[in-house]
Amino acid sequence: MVLGSVEGDKEKSGVRNGVKPKNISESRNQSSNRIRILIVDDHPLVRESLKRIIQQQPDLAVCGEADNGSQALELVAETKPRLVILDLTLKDSHGLELIKNLNDRYPKVMCLVFSMHEETLHAERAIRAGARGYVAKEEPPAKILMAIRRVLSGEIYWSEKAASWVASQIASRARPSSSFSMDLLTDRELQVFELMGGGQNTRQIAVMLHIDTSTVETYRARIKEKLNLKSTSELLQYAIRFQMLPKGNTT
Repeated sequence: MVLGSVEGDKEKSGVRNGVKPKNISESRNQSSNRIRILIVDDHPLVRESLKRIIQQQPDLAVCGEADNGSQALELVAETKPRLVILDLTLKDSHGLELIKNLNDRYPKVMCLVFSMHEETLHAERAIRAGARGYVAKEEPPAKILMAIRRVLSGEIYWSEKAASWVASQIASRARPSSSFSMDLLTDRELQVFELMGGGQNTRQIAVMLHIDTSTVETYRARIKEKLNLKSTSELLQYAIRFQMLPKGNTT
């Protein structure tokens, strides 16, 4: 689904993977001076809601939508957005990997994470990966638009909660901790850990992350060691419990 469809052109333009190419002539007439934004999320209702918020702004335009990382990279090349708003959970990849790919291929394109994942756990990782901001899906439209405009103006955006948590982490890193801190895990290890907690087995995780099953097992062993867990069964139980924790509790 892309802004700028024209009556009678639907059959000519076609639809690819649920995303219709942007009509160039209409784009020039209606949104040539508007900032182009690409939305990447695997939930159609989320994309539609976010699109509606953005389209109400006179200076912003949604130039395309994608539900997976591969499609997003294609659409960035085609529609040339200034900003990509993306979730961390996508059909074919993890959002952190997409952010890194976008920064490598299109360094001028900015990324804003729009996700339901726990902000205090993922915001810093997203910024390290190259995102310019992180906003939770539970935020009201005004906060979402604030995040978009802050990023577009060249600033880094994250909530006061996330900023406070990052500051406390920096202050405490010089002190040893006996807690099961997720900060000990690399981005990939955290992805594997979360997928385990979501019920995915080794083969499913390998397919989702495009790695070998033996590599998944290696990550599992590293996670178990870092979190000081004695067995794979204990690791799995902890991963499941972690997924069920209230937001804000990441230890």
